[in-house]
Amino acid sequence: MGRYYNGDIDGKFMFAVQSSTAADRFGCTGFNNYVTYYFDKEQLPTIKEELESLEESFNKVDEFFKDKDSWTSQQQEEAGISKQEMSDYADYRLGVQIRDCIIDNEYCEFEAEL
Repeated sequence: MGRYYNGDIDGKFMFAVQSSTAADRFGCTGFNNYVTYYFDKEQLPTIKEELESLEESFNKVDEFFKDKDSWTSQQQEEAGISKQEMSDYADYRLGVQIRDCIIDNEYCEFEAEL
C-alpha cells in the first residue's frame, strides 16, 4: 500500500519518509480530502530556492542509493543519513517534478492522497 499523487505530475510518496503534504514546502498549500495543489510560474523562485536548500541532502542520499533498490534503517544509520535528510531527498525529487512541469506547461496541478 502506498500514497500517490496524480495530475500534471504523478508519483508515489516515499514510504515512512514523506508526508502527503510535502509539496507545501514549495510555496502552495493543498486543500480538500485529497490535498490538491496548483503551482504556476509565479512560484518558480520559491521552488528553486527550496530545491537549493535541499540539494546537499539530495546529493548525499542519492549517492547512498546508487547501488541499492531498497534499504534498511540500519544501512541508513551506518551511512550517517538522518531521517530529515531522507525526507529532504524525497521532497527534492517531488520539487524537481513540480519545477519541470511548470517549465513545460506553465503550471502544475495534482492531487495527493492523505
